[in-house]
Amino acid sequence: MQEGSLLDAREEQTYRLLVGLSAARAAELAEVAELPQPEADEVLQRLQAKGLVTAQPADDPVFRPLPPDVAFGTTLLRRQESLEAARKTVSALSEEFRASVSRRDAHHLVEVIVGAATLRERLRDLQNSAREEILWFCRANPLAMQGADNTEEYGALSRGVRYRAIYERALIETPGELDSIAEGVSWGEEARVVPTLPVRIAIVDRSTAICPLVRDDEQSIGEPSAAIISRGQLLDALLALFESYWELATPVRLQAEQKHDDEGLDDSERLLLSLLVGGVPDKSIANQLGISRRTVQRRLDRLMALAGVDTRTGLAFQAAKRDWL
Repeated sequence: MQEGSLLDAREEQTYRLLVGLSAARAAELAEVAELPQPEADEVLQRLQAKGLVTAQPADDPVFRPLPPDVAFGTTLLRRQESLEAARKTVSALSEEFRASVSRRDAHHLVEVIVGAATLRERLRDLQNSAREEILWFCRANPLAMQGADNTEEYGALSRGVRYRAIYERALIETPGELDSIAEGVSWGEEARVVPTLPVRIAIVDRSTAICPLVRDDEQSIGEPSAAIISRGQLLDALLALFESYWELATPVRLQAEQKHDDEGLDDSERLLLSLLVGGVPDKSIANQLGISRRTVQRRLDRLMALAGVDTRTGLAFQAAKRDWL
């Protein structure tokens, strides 16, 4: 018997034969169906009990088929009601399942960590696990790790991981930070500078990001906290934010490139241009380069003469046009 069927195979065969005969005694039906008489009698009794066959009482009754829609109408209606109830149950269970998965996934997408030590360890672990690329928004007054302490960067760069870092001007002006940046660039880091950055971000392999949850002006209240963000729209938004700033940021040039040798710029002048276009004041440039402000002005005058301009704005434009940066 097929699961859920109203008749088994033998009952269906006998009923079809009886419909074809219009009427028949048990012996006749047994002969046509090639069934033993006792089995034919048993099948006819089951069909009669199901309302598909009728027979007048007699020693050798004649059996006649009845319409199946009449016999099975009530049964089919009950089954239909049962199936509808089952469908609603499945629908409700599916909705509960989807809601549970959504809550579980949301929990997995964002993890909150607290404490400078914990944040520092996660930054180290993520860099050690990086395979393709690490992106940074580096603001002044780091929360958990100074640039000079981030030795994991060198290990990642030596493995072929691409490193792109955007520094805000206030960090560049911090004593010793430019030396740390120069060390990273010498290992292969791509560094750029902007006047300000909106947030601190570290993104590894475009799959995991770390972003502080508390604003810088509120960090004095308790330990720093951060969100570990996995794949999803929030991570996509952070990636888009980084790329938009990367396009606008000024490259930090600490090494001369062979194709520009004929321009006559040395390493320190390229760095000076990078800092100038990045908005770093003359005094900070002088401190970072270990020279006087008068020397900064004298070098800028030489660069403006080389570019054929008489303003710093014009120098910045020509530096970009001539691919000095």
